[in-house]
Amino acid sequence: MTSYIQQFRGSFKSALRWHDLDALWDTLKALNHGQWYVYHVGEQPPSSTTSQETLEHFISEVDTLLHEEHDEDYCGIVYADNLQQPSMIKIFDPNNLGVTCGYSDNPPLPGWVLSLAEPVDLPRAFPPPANRKRWWQKIFD
Repeated sequence: MTSYIQQFRGSFKSALRWHDLDALWDTLKALNHGQWYVYHVGEQPPSSTTSQETLEHFISEVDTLLHEEHDEDYCGIVYADNLQQPSMIKIFDPNNLGVTCGYSDNPPLPGWVLSLAEPVDLPRAFPPPANRKRWWQKIFD
């Protein structure tokens, strides 16, 4: 298991309220300029970090998306390994939440991951459960 996967499976804290998310964005903009990987899960993981300008543009766009599509008075779908000094942030897609908090044997993958460590292909690292593969294969056998 890679250190990225270990970190991904580690403990995370939610930016529960919208003002918590605003504070996280401000922290992220102030830390580690040019050292963040921005990974859209399901796409090829990036092999290089993004510029500060691109990071801030992404933050602006994803913040708008979250506010528009997560029609709640709380956020609760963005998690950081450390809210004051993050090194990995999981952003769940409001249209694919499943069970994002609490416990699940097969939680959904986030829509995006921001990290200081180079990401790995998460869908490949966390393949669907065997019963889903058998179900899929049974349809076409």
